[in-house]
Amino acid sequence: MLIPKKVKHRKHFRGKMPGIDYRGSEVSFGKFAIKTLERGWVSSRQIEAARRAMTRYCKRGGKIWARIFPDRVITKTADEVGMGGGKGAPDHFVATVKPGRIIFEMDGVNEATAKQAMKLGASKLPVKTVFLVKE
Repeated sequence: MLIPKKVKHRKHFRGKMPGIDYRGSEVSFGKFAIKTLERGWVSSRQIEAARRAMTRYCKRGGKIWARIFPDRVITKTADEVGMGGGKGAPDHFVATVKPGRIIFEMDGVNEATAKQAMKLGASKLPVKTVFLVKE
């Protein structure tokens, strides 16, 4: 799973996610990509599950790029802890995605294989996505 080596702040505020992503919205590395249509948090486990599903479908052929990295910590308080006990301990890491962000790119396989592999990968993610082909 992906986790940062070092973080500036151990605990984050939840924050807002307004607007759309212009940065990271172009297909840069591969020929095929999946792009988000809605905003949300994608955990490191979900990114890894999607990557594995795509790699297995392609039978380890071609190349896959993950364009997001989970750099935001999510905390969780223990069960049955009363209010006023403070913020919980770090639990897992997520990547914040907004509409328009490219999540995965792929190259080295034909379009039909890439489309099916991306569909399997996208089913592991908590956001709606669309398949793109670079022109």
